[in-house]
Amino acid sequence: MKYIFVTGGVVSSLGKGLAAASLGTLLEARGLRVVLQKFDPYLNVDPGTMNPFQHGEVYVLNDGAETDLDLGHYERFTNCVLSRHNNLTSGQVYESVILKERRGDYLGKTVQVIPHVTDVIKDRIREISDETKYDVVITEIGGTTGDIEGLPFLEAIRQFILEVGSQNVVNVHVTLVPYIKAAAELKTKPTQQSVAKLREIGLQPQVLICRSEKSIDRELRQKLSMFCSVSEKAVIEARDVEHTVYEVPLMLHEEGLDKLVCDLLQLKTPEPDLTNWKKFVDCVISPQKRVKIAVVGKYIHLQDAYKSIYESLTHAAASQDCGIDLKLVDAESLQDRVGTQLKDVVGVLIPGGFGERGVEGKIKAARYARENGIPYLGLCLGMQVATIEFARDVCGMKKANSTEFDPDTPDPIISLLEEQREKIHSKGASMRLGTWPTKIAKGTLAEKIYGQPEVMERHRHRYEFNMKYRDRMNEKGFVISGTSPDGTLAELIELRDHPYFVGCQYHPEFQSKPNKPHPLFKGFIQACLAFDPKRATRAATDPKSQPRVPAQELVLQR
Repeated sequence: MKYIFVTGGVVSSLGKGLAAASLGTLLEARGLRVVLQKFDPYLNVDPGTMNPFQHGEVYVLNDGAETDLDLGHYERFTNCVLSRHNNLTSGQVYESVILKERRGDYLGKTVQVIPHVTDVIKDRIREISDETKYDVVITEIGGTTGDIEGLPFLEAIRQFILEVGSQNVVNVHVTLVPYIKAAAELKTKPTQQSVAKLREIGLQPQVLICRSEKSIDRELRQKLSMFCSVSEKAVIEARDVEHTVYEVPLMLHEEGLDKLVCDLLQLKTPEPDLTNWKKFVDCVISPQKRVKIAVVGKYIHLQDAYKSIYESLTHAAASQDCGIDLKLVDAESLQDRVGTQLKDVVGVLIPGGFGERGVEGKIKAARYARENGIPYLGLCLGMQVATIEFARDVCGMKKANSTEFDPDTPDPIISLLEEQREKIHSKGASMRLGTWPTKIAKGTLAEKIYGQPEVMERHRHRYEFNMKYRDRMNEKGFVISGTSPDGTLAELIELRDHPYFVGCQYHPEFQSKPNKPHPLFKGFIQACLAFDPKRATRAATDPKSQPRVPAQELVLQR
């Protein structure tokens, strides 16, 4: 078994997760079996209760684990299907140690960071080190080298290397080489200091991935090589990619990262086959068509809050040789001017969320899409607001609502199940989480989209559709096209007299991959292209020649 540890220095948000995922892509393309895991130093047990503005989206795995968004990168960029064993936080580590101490597992010994905390961390690496399944384990350490909360993880790695042998481990350090405009030059000192800090802890990186705005010439590479004690060929340039994050594996391959790592680990592999990856990237960069889609959410000011949704749209659009202009709409701004903000889009997507803020704006957006025949995709809360809107404006239940927003509503279209009400006493991990089966109804649009009678989808929610309203709403054209196998839970809804109005209680964005887009997103893009062919115009050769709307309205998804 071979091990790769990815650390970061100087500043956060350098792209350690993307670097780790991209390396996984390249090693898989060389025929290796790869698994990734993320160590997060924060004291939260998991990110499930953290504000999206602070942490970005919460990524849900098959087994219901609420994890860091970097695990989304791992699953999208590789063939991995991850579980709770692939994400470890300081909160989980200390919780485990304290529970063992309370049970008396330590036989009265003094409980300390070394060896008890570090042992838990090392055990997590060993848990997924299954030689029958994998050749390489890639472990990303969150945070920045020198952070006090990250020290136990780095110490655990130091010990682990001693135990498995340095010939079986590569340390990759992602760092910043800033460009100082006043001096018109790149500076290596931050990287030198970061590596020096690592070496104080007892770790010597063999590879430097250097994030920079400018190209790193040979003189700088030689300087970094000498001061950081790495070979010159192990100084890898990582500039910002021009169009899409899916260019990162190709850029790192051009720098020779995958060959270098295989050589260091003494792995004999063929050259990587990146044909399909390059084909996908070409479709993202140079699409033949473009569509403009509105995402109506409450966390739109933070790009990472809906990361998987944006990536899933990109996957689906590329499969149709299409590019997307995303119009990000703050749901709170839609109280009185829905038509003004949505009149120029060919599709409306409403993502999930929690809390009452922005809900009425989302309901208005759902109504606008329904009344104007605009393709609509509602995810989790996006399905619920569409259901509330239909009950109010089509079925005449003017005060219909979710009990999450109005506990006293006379028509609780969305509510907690009876068995849930007595059980929920805390916020953490108290939702319906993980993969659940959905039975698809025959003769529905959903059956046409999926092409199979049952699917497995990932959930993260508390409230459900109230089935006592099913028949009343069905009479008006509201169809429940997917349910739990026993028929008691509504999983998927659609409207009978609309070209594409679909809402799902689950999160399909967590199962979309670059060359395997999720069926609901693919169907949504196809419907957007069909909605008004005149708007799906051929992309100009020179992107600067394309007509632009104000920059703050768009996030380009090439």
